Amino acid sequence: MEDQQKQFVLGIVAYAVQRDISAEKLCRLSGISLPDLMGKNNIRFTAKQLNDLWLNACHLSNDPLFGLHLGESLQLAALGVVGEIVKTSTTVGNAITIATSLTGLVTDLFKMEVRQGEGRFAIHLIPDQARRKDSEFAFKQTLDFFMVFMIHELDGFILEKIKPEEARLPISTPGKEYARLLRCEPLETKDEYALTFDSKYWDLPIITANYELQTSLLQNVNLVELTQAESDSYRARIYQYLLKNAYLGIVSLEEIAANFNVSPRSLQRKLKDENVTYQEVADEVRKSLALHYMNSGKYYVKEISYMLGYNELSAFSRAFKRWTGTTPGLYQKHLTTS
Repeated sequence: MEDQQKQFVLGIVAYAVQRDISAEKLCRLSGISLPDLMGKNNIRFTAKQLNDLWLNACHLSNDPLFGLHLGESLQLAALGVVGEIVKTSTTVGNAITIATSLTGLVTDLFKMEVRQGEGRFAIHLIPDQARRKDSEFAFKQTLDFFMVFMIHELDGFILEKIKPEEARLPISTPGKEYARLLRCEPLETKDEYALTFDSKYWDLPIITANYELQTSLLQNVNLVELTQAESDSYRARIYQYLLKNAYLGIVSLEEIAANFNVSPRSLQRKLKDENVTYQEVADEVRKSLALHYMNSGKYYVKEISYMLGYNELSAFSRAFKRWTGTTPGLYQKHLTTS
């Protein structure tokens, strides 16, 4: 099974080689085995390895904006199956929705959310503050990469140069490169990372759309998520348990605690230490299952709402719009009319 983080690291190293940096030297300085990276087996990277990789890439290229320039240059194919899923989406809105749900396969430094407003929609990159503390340099470079990458890759989907209405990030003097690559003058914020676009882009069809291929790829990604979730963290163990036992519905905190032989209060404390609540983990699972059921094309919205444990369709619709920026009906319509 393809390792998405490994694919991303390979993309960083490949771009460094284009910048006349030795792949062997970059990996050696970063504590990464180049033969293992080039091999077929999956690799688990430590936070230090990833942080050192970005540090050394910037140092060896003499480019403090290495992440920004990588975002301008990297192709979606470099992200493996995640890139293929995004490419086969039906509309720009569908592509962005899918991309936000799969970000965690590439990096755990932040998550992405889509929020829609009057005549516009915004993509927010929300930091995981605990992981950010351990990898501050990697956090900034990875975030710079994603903001530029999203803009430049959308161009190829619709054969139109997309320009954000706003780019918000906490940099007091971004400089001309940020303005050039983000295609607008960035607005300084306290700790907010977001791109805002005109709603006219949301429903534009993607020229590489392929619903059947996307459905098949999404099924594979669900397996990847389960494989990568195998760790000692309670968050990952609970996520894996809920996903594997989806037929049981989203069980209560008390039931989960009993399954792991701890008290509900003890489980809450353990999750708090991991900077997450049980409701947030359950919400992640509901979102993953909702997108899977929607993209399968086998269920009515009401059926999906019931399977996910919502007593009222309106409650599911509100949750789905919070996850994706659109309603279940519109999302399903995009799939069926493509």
